[in-house]
Amino acid sequence: MKYLLAVSGLCVVLVMAATVPLFAHHSFAAEYDNNKPIKFTGKVTKVEWMNPHIYVYIDAPDASGKTVNYAVEGGAPNGLYRQGWRKDTLKTGDQLAIEGFLAKDGSNTVNARVWLLPDGKKVFAGNNEDGGPAARP
Repeated sequence: MKYLLAVSGLCVVLVMAATVPLFAHHSFAAEYDNNKPIKFTGKVTKVEWMNPHIYVYIDAPDASGKTVNYAVEGGAPNGLYRQGWRKDTLKTGDQLAIEGFLAKDGSNTVNARVWLLPDGKKVFAGNNEDGGPAARP
């Protein structure tokens, strides 16, 4: 009986420990500003296909014409994979158009909602569970 109780207790602790990363996941409102929409087109300089979100770095001109390197956050790799994305969907040098929202901290970090891929396909690549605005068709 004590063994069963100990094993049950251990299982509860392990399940609780496994859920901690879920609570650590940030929401859109914590990092991005719904009042700072941005659209730009530029050249991919780097792709990071990693959890919890992919990041694509893009050189694009700002309003003054100066080249800015944006860190563009997309959805989780497993969610994007289910939508047909692969690690090689985007490559360094690809031209990419982005619609999204700038970070609250004033950095060049963007939460992308819509991506216009090099093949002309317009796709949603955000995280629909982060509390951010929905992608516009």
